Amino acid sequence: MEEMIGKALLSGEREAQVFAARELCNLTTKQRHKLAEKGVIPPLVLMLHGHDYEAIEAALFALLCLAFRSERNKIRIAKSGAIPILPRILLCQKESLVELAVAALLTLSSCRANKLAIAASGAIGLLIDILNAQLAAENGYGNLSIQANLDILTTLQNLSTCPQIIPTIVLSGAVKSLFQLLTQDSEKSSELVEKAMGMLEKMISSSEIAMEEVAETPGVIQVLVEAIEEGTPLCREHAVGTLLDICQSCRDRYRGIILREGAMPGLLQLSVDGTCKAREKAKDLLLILRDCSNYANREKKQSKNQIMEQVMRQIDRVEKTGKGLSLVEEMIAKLRT
Repeated sequence: MEEMIGKALLSGEREAQVFAARELCNLTTKQRHKLAEKGVIPPLVLMLHGHDYEAIEAALFALLCLAFRSERNKIRIAKSGAIPILPRILLCQKESLVELAVAALLTLSSCRANKLAIAASGAIGLLIDILNAQLAAENGYGNLSIQANLDILTTLQNLSTCPQIIPTIVLSGAVKSLFQLLTQDSEKSSELVEKAMGMLEKMISSSEIAMEEVAETPGVIQVLVEAIEEGTPLCREHAVGTLLDICQSCRDRYRGIILREGAMPGLLQLSVDGTCKAREKAKDLLLILRDCSNYANREKKQSKNQIMEQVMRQIDRVEKTGKGLSLVEEMIAKLRT
């Protein structure tokens, strides 16, 4: 079977190639690697050209199978010219092919050698447009699966590990699309929100352009505060990290805004029951926020500051002794009133 598939793919006959590409997916990993060594990747990439959707689908499945757990094959696929073709497939308006092309970009983007080529192909802007619900609907792919959106976010995360690519991601409209995704998804516990939050934190920690755009986008700080209160542990960790970076970038400019969104109770709670990273970031942010002179009228501010000082001291006791959590929660409840 292995030899037959190899000959069929190299033959150049359309029907034989489609059949062979489908059968390749049923082979063992070892058999697939042997076929890659024999040169079946270039003919599979050639099948991606044109408008033969059946051939494109079969070829994409086969290439994904060959790339699975093989950095060498990922590089071979890129060198055979697959990356410039994938953005064209993203525009084909056939959802099943779009999702396969997204999966292919995700797989190839996990290989360091392919990142710059993907960025140069124009794929980043198209992926971000797909995340943007309005643009996605206008371009005919508004009903892609949640998994496809997760794959897009993971692809962008993979690419963002290359610092010179981050400006391209930001300038392609990532902040707007991520924010739209966060506001439309009411489930703060969803994996999609976790990944979107993680992407925001990654971008602003690496790019001044992203920092300014995130901080100045109306509603972002409110969404981050809500995530600290309602999100999963990982989502809360990303949200507080993003707020901390924003506040540290210009305390005088953003401290009051964060306080007016009611961040204090959630941060205090997070400093007690968050992940290890989240607790540390929450405490750092609390230290920045508690000296804000514009938080409320003076009498109320003094009262809340006194409660917060008590909470901070109690948090230290909880960490050292493991006792007193209920008292901390009572104090946080007072801050909410």
